[in-house]
Amino acid sequence: MDVNISIGMIILTVIVLAVIGIIAKNVQVVPQSSCRIIERLGKYKATWQAGLHVKVPFIDNVVRYITLKEQVLDYPPQNVITKDNVTMQIDSVVYATIFDPKKFTYGAEDPSSGLRNLTATTLRSIIGEMELDETLSSREVINAKMQKILDEATDAWGIRVSRVEIKNIIPPAEIEEVMTKQMRAERERRETLLQAQAHKESVVAMAEGDRQAKVLAAEAEKDAAIALAEGKAKSIKLVYEAEADGIRMLANSQMNDNVLRLKSIEAMKDVADGQATKIFIPTDLSQSIASMGILGDMLGTAEQKTSDVSREQLRESRIQAKANEKLEKDSCVYDLETNEITLKAAESNAKTASELNEDISR
Repeated sequence: MDVNISIGMIILTVIVLAVIGIIAKNVQVVPQSSCRIIERLGKYKATWQAGLHVKVPFIDNVVRYITLKEQVLDYPPQNVITKDNVTMQIDSVVYATIFDPKKFTYGAEDPSSGLRNLTATTLRSIIGEMELDETLSSREVINAKMQKILDEATDAWGIRVSRVEIKNIIPPAEIEEVMTKQMRAERERRETLLQAQAHKESVVAMAEGDRQAKVLAAEAEKDAAIALAEGKAKSIKLVYEAEADGIRMLANSQMNDNVLRLKSIEAMKDVADGQATKIFIPTDLSQSIASMGILGDMLGTAEQKTSDVSREQLRESRIQAKANEKLEKDSCVYDLETNEITLKAAESNAKTASELNEDISR
């Protein structure tokens, strides 16, 4: 009896454990950004999204685990031919996301392989319509065309192509050499243009500087000339104003004739002190000097007058002295062998000297 109870407990325990194991196996937790494709009896049943799910044992079956994250598909370089028959290698990167797990599972046998092959054929088709230079400078155009074509073609597979990038373009070695030479020539041309432009700017700057320097120098010279002329004009004006003031003061002082004659004599003293060999004396001034009896003092040729000698005697003595001096200097007087005509010439010279002295005294 006890044996039968023990066997029954063992069997019950095994059944309970089996049920617990089956239940635990059919209860699944789907992580975030993932999904599960469920088939019931070989037919699509449901798509499990993130969360806790329980399937029917022995009936439901999980056929595919799918990630919903964006995938980066880096494909190896592909040989392509351009429109101008240049063979090169281009590798691309495709960014894709599964937006419909059911289509991804049942739309194509191997969607990933299909996308890779589609990328290669699309790239060859686009590059075949472009030349080498256009291919090298039109990466954005190639990326946009490939993204549009691949996205439309993979909609039936439940794949969304968000972006396509050309990773690298590898031209042939001879093309690279030609491109290097072309690049070097272009850089040399730009260098030459820059040097010419810099030389031109420097020459223009120097010319402009010289022009400004000359303009400034001319303006400075003009200002100096104006300042000099203004200074000279002011000095002349001051001189004439001073002379005018002096004349005005003399006119206002009511000077008499004697004072004016004295000033004239003082002026003649200054003239006589110079280096001139001839002195012209105005008639009125000579008369004034003669009347004042100071002509001998001014010229320094006459003897000192005495207070008791009259003016007429002084005049006669002066005339006689001049006549004697003239006769002594005449060579004819000292010639003892001269005739009467020579004596008459001496007398004529003495007479002329006397008349000259009379004119001076007058």
